[in-house]
Amino acid sequence: SGKKCDKRGTDGRPAFPGVDYTGPGVFSGRDHARPRGRRGAPMGTVNEILNAKGRDVWSVPPDWMFFDALRLMAEKDVGALVVMEGTKLTGLVTGRDYARKIVLAGKSSRDTPVRDVMTTRVLCARADQTIEECMALMTDKRTRHLPILDHKHVIGLVSIGDLVKAVIREQKFVIEQLQNYISG
Repeated sequence: SGKKCDKRGTDGRPAFPGVDYTGPGVFSGRDHARPRGRRGAPMGTVNEILNAKGRDVWSVPPDWMFFDALRLMAEKDVGALVVMEGTKLTGLVTGRDYARKIVLAGKSSRDTPVRDVMTTRVLCARADQTIEECMALMTDKRTRHLPILDHKHVIGLVSIGDLVKAVIREQKFVIEQLQNYISG
């Protein structure tokens, strides 16, 4: 096991109890009690999002040219790709990386390998973590994409948009239940 996150909340407890450094550049959640919502109902999990949206994960090797990674993102209509060396997660590349690390740096995407642009300190989560935990983690670390791991294997990828949609769906459901209760 890796070194634990030492970020603390105002109460002195770890700000993100599900975060654990699991190796060089890869963060993931550690075992913890599952938080509960109002009236003790379990909050939604990342697994529920993956079941709804699918578990397709598009990846590229680090030696690909960034142009080819961009083409794959466009073909698959995704905003991020995981960078894999065999079965090992080594990084993450996004369309935002193109704008900031290629265009603004005056580089050519046809001549720049993915390894020169990819994020190597990849924030990850487990499928059993709650949507709220992942949103807090992504907001705090300012990331928009979160690979989902199961025993160090990538089993999915969620975006902040996926999490927001799930929260909106859950809130809509609660509102409908309250309206039904009130109207009898």
